[in-house]
Amino acid sequence: MTLAPYACRPEDSRGRLHPESMSTFRSPFQRDRDRIIHSSAFRRLKHKTQVFVEHEGDYYRTRLTHTIEVAQVARTIAAHLGLNTDLAEAVALAHDLGHPPFGHTGEDALADLMAPYGGFDHNAQALRIVTRLERHYAGFDGLNLTWETLEGIAKHNGPVIGPRASGSHSVPEGGTLPYALAECNAAWDLELDTFASAEAQVAAVADDVAYNHHDLHDGLRAGLFTEADLMDLPVTRPAFEEVDRLHPGLDPTRRRHEALRRVFGTMVEDVIAVAQNRLEASQPQSAAEIRAMDGPIIRFSKPLYQNLKAIKSFLFTRMYRAPSVVVERQRVTAMIRDLFPLFLGDPALLPGEWRADVAAAGDETELARVVLDYVAGMTDRFAIQEHERLCGGGGGNGGA
Repeated sequence: MTLAPYACRPEDSRGRLHPESMSTFRSPFQRDRDRIIHSSAFRRLKHKTQVFVEHEGDYYRTRLTHTIEVAQVARTIAAHLGLNTDLAEAVALAHDLGHPPFGHTGEDALADLMAPYGGFDHNAQALRIVTRLERHYAGFDGLNLTWETLEGIAKHNGPVIGPRASGSHSVPEGGTLPYALAECNAAWDLELDTFASAEAQVAAVADDVAYNHHDLHDGLRAGLFTEADLMDLPVTRPAFEEVDRLHPGLDPTRRRHEALRRVFGTMVEDVIAVAQNRLEASQPQSAAEIRAMDGPIIRFSKPLYQNLKAIKSFLFTRMYRAPSVVVERQRVTAMIRDLFPLFLGDPALLPGEWRADVAAAGDETELARVVLDYVAGMTDRFAIQEHERLCGGGGGNGGA
């Protein structure tokens, strides 16, 4: 495939922190993608929740199935825009590696517990995993990914610092970088005040496309709302109306699938159309020009963005804060609040392979970060098992 002038080219990569010889049959970005797929952290995504706790049902999305869906969308969009599909896929596959057990609920609990020790951010934790915590290679810790992939993980949602800082992982003026991101950036400047490559921006939008689609599907399957409720929303209503017009009397399962895949297609087509228009207008001639822009080149149109905000608001009320989900959030929050101080107070409870990190910790902050690495790496089921083993009972004692 011929790459567009604004695409990231593997031959122009800034390389790796630890120099390695080139692969005879894979580009640097293909190699990054493969290392991510073969990492321990990637395998653990199979048993980490998306919205529902992992054991609640075999049909709900996990972090792994979500990640695979994001990678598929990213490849589709990147290929159509003449971007490097391998880099877009690598960033997509790595974007959720830092998520702790129990999804955003676990992240919120760990952020509170880590507030005295430099905080916690799953995006920064993903960088810590791929630069330090994966320990399989003889010559280095981490996966030794290219600069472009690390940059994409760090700022696929937009600049992290500076006047253009945006997105959920940005740091306000005068704020402090998450320590895991600060450590990575100190070792290798990721230019946190600029936008990421177009490939990384594609991965970020693909994340939005995937979860907007599958959260609707999972919420319906869980019975938290019905198809009739979706007839009051933009995007979903015309999708169902079109299916009813083309396939009257379709059985409910097929009707749901047909409508939601149209929602999916609407989002992807919108992103591609907007990107094509913006690229045609700006005529960037290099990836560096993409990074230097005042805003993202890959994004939803303003009308669709507003419509998706309405859907997200609906999902927040009817799904993320549904009574049954809130009860489970309280239960798993209590588990994290039990486990973290338990390991911090008695690090001998950590497995043997963590003892060297404990011994190297010079103070309580460094010890807390070791405990965080261990707890954040747990799967849902392992966290539940460890809580049962160490604390007893299925709930927690830490409160909601």
